[in-house]
Amino acid sequence: MDSQLDPAARWDLVDEIADQTVEYETAEASVADEIGQLMVSPWTGFPFAIAVLYGMWGFFGAVAGFFTDGYFVPLFDRYWLPWLQETFPFEGTWVYFVLVGDPAATNSFESFGMLTSGLFVAVGVVVPALLALYFILSVLEDSGYIPRLAVLLDTFFHRIGLHGFAVVPMVLSFGCNVPGVEATRSLEGEKQRFIMMTLLSVFIPCGAQLGVMLSLIPQYTGFILLYLIAGFFVFGAVLNRVVSGSTPEFIVDIPPLRWPRPRPLGQKLTMRTRGFLTTGLPFVLVGVGVMNVLYVTDLMSVIGMAVQPVLTGWFGVPADTVPALVAGFMRKDLAVAQLSAIALTPYETVMSVIMISIYFPCVATFIMLIKEGRNSGGLTRVLLGSLATLIAALFVWGGLFHLLGIVMGVA
Repeated sequence: MDSQLDPAARWDLVDEIADQTVEYETAEASVADEIGQLMVSPWTGFPFAIAVLYGMWGFFGAVAGFFTDGYFVPLFDRYWLPWLQETFPFEGTWVYFVLVGDPAATNSFESFGMLTSGLFVAVGVVVPALLALYFILSVLEDSGYIPRLAVLLDTFFHRIGLHGFAVVPMVLSFGCNVPGVEATRSLEGEKQRFIMMTLLSVFIPCGAQLGVMLSLIPQYTGFILLYLIAGFFVFGAVLNRVVSGSTPEFIVDIPPLRWPRPRPLGQKLTMRTRGFLTTGLPFVLVGVGVMNVLYVTDLMSVIGMAVQPVLTGWFGVPADTVPALVAGFMRKDLAVAQLSAIALTPYETVMSVIMISIYFPCVATFIMLIKEGRNSGGLTRVLLGSLATLIAALFVWGGLFHLLGIVMGVA
């Protein structure tokens, strides 16, 4: 090639060579290609996403309820609980109270022992819910829908300093906040990782908590979830303005749509469920034990009296919710389950669940925040920033809900 050619002539020569060597074919779009295009178009993509969410929610509730109500409730209430109450030694002592709970309880939810309520919540309520949720998430991942959802939501996430692929840690957090926070390392900048870690740990309930909510308050679960997601984007917009840094451009490789294969689905379900049984189950049992020790030593009453003015004045809930809030440090699902033993109005129940959701991450998520914080702009910056956001979310977003309750006459 003549090195003296001007740029225009060079490109003309490139086009001439390409015309002589490259063969072009007209490819017809397949049905899967057409469907994939509809998934990323705003006019059709959002209705499709809503339909997927609705179907996911229906499947989630149906499967979890089928196994919990149909199998585990009879198993624990008719066999396991009566057998423990009759055969376990040390009745009347603190050991019996901590491990078995109330000897007069007629169901595992109200006994509140490590071996009764602890096992029932973890195995009978949470595991069926997690299996259903993990199955749905695995299908969405393996089918190629998640990258298309990321493209669809990119504009919304840009408003809070993120890009569309932030939907991946968000979706994972609906299964468990721990892998969700861990997945934020795939985001490019320190600003994006900090914002996403903070928002996930404050506003996104895990699958275990959702499972308990669907079991105890199915009529309010959807509303609570919408209120928390609204808080996610409101506080995300605030953090985007406060935290320094830029939002990177969004480039993603969209795979073809495909049918998920059974073997990888089974492997994912096994791996994720095993992860809960080895990490989540011990926290549930220990959490129940800690709550019972606080009751035995009367420390729970002391804590309740100390925080009662804030609970009743700012949030409109009774001091009886303190045990559930304390349990939330261990496991959010355990905390929501404890509300079932308290006589609460519908407003107090919804307000208490919102407070449990946003006031502090569970221990496992907090440990992951520490781990990832070291790689995202410094541990101190991440923890202090997350704590400030948490306090603001609790009092502003929780207080706003109380104000709405007062205006509507239900608080």
